[in-house]
Amino acid sequence: MILSVSRRTDIPNYYSDWFYNRIKEGFLYVRNPMNPHQISRVTVVPEAVDCIVFWTKNPEPMMGRLGELVAYPFYFQFTLTGYGRGIEPGIPHKREEMIPVFRRLSEQIGKERVIWRYDPIFFSDTYTEAYHLRAFGQIASMLRGSTEKCVISFLDVYRRNQTTMQQLGIKTFCFEDQGRPDRDAKEGITSDKIREFAGRLYDIAASNDMGIASCAEEIDLSECGIVHNSCIDQILIESITGYPLKVGKDKNQRAVCGCVESVEVGTYHTCLNGCKYCYANDSHARVKRNYCAYDVDSPLLCGKVESGDRITERKGKQLRAGRL
Repeated sequence: MILSVSRRTDIPNYYSDWFYNRIKEGFLYVRNPMNPHQISRVTVVPEAVDCIVFWTKNPEPMMGRLGELVAYPFYFQFTLTGYGRGIEPGIPHKREEMIPVFRRLSEQIGKERVIWRYDPIFFSDTYTEAYHLRAFGQIASMLRGSTEKCVISFLDVYRRNQTTMQQLGIKTFCFEDQGRPDRDAKEGITSDKIREFAGRLYDIAASNDMGIASCAEEIDLSECGIVHNSCIDQILIESITGYPLKVGKDKNQRAVCGCVESVEVGTYHTCLNGCKYCYANDSHARVKRNYCAYDVDSPLLCGKVESGDRITERKGKQLRAGRL
């Protein structure tokens, strides 16, 4: 079993003590977002977990206790973008604080286990193509030697972030060669422009000894040297663990997602980062209410078992299929 910690919220940043407690107890609960009275009990002892994949914009709160995970293979997806506080209000200063944290984490666990994410990318009058190229180049140069891989993606607009994106003047992507021509192509960013932009990102990454891949993108950027990525990455996990995995594609993700199956342990509407483009929160007020329910000793993240809840065991087993 692979644990995803977490696509839905920033557990390393805000809830690492809860996660360490759940590792110590050997189990945790996950409430089904589509059926709130259905709760899964997930066993998280080392014998059941092949790997833990952490997703975060700031892992510093959990870095002092990583020794408690010595029995678990793990790696980090660490997001560092060029956006300012107007877009990512909860993230400390990138140059002064977050890049040094990235470097320290890399020194602590190895550069192959810290993936740099520069995503999502969107364009506006403020965040132009030139701005992104400059920011990407600055970050890449400061992370040289601290990671082997960068992952990029272009902004997907969901119902939860659509209004905010319109208010920010986000320009649309019109990937006409993907069968989705934009009605206002003159105002949008065409596939040719994206490929030109992506090619320049590739050159910057390569000059800083990094590979680059795209996350859940329909557009083919292979001619730019950018391959489709698997964020829950079978090849990387096999490299870390030293044994092959018998695991299939994650059917709960979009068709263009390359991730293998994992167990998601996070909870929507609990992330305090406050990123304007976020799809996992529908309002700051709801996040604050949920955070008030946070109990570091509860099996549930930001909640308790209530009347009418039904708890079922989520069967998970190691996926190893021999030795490499």
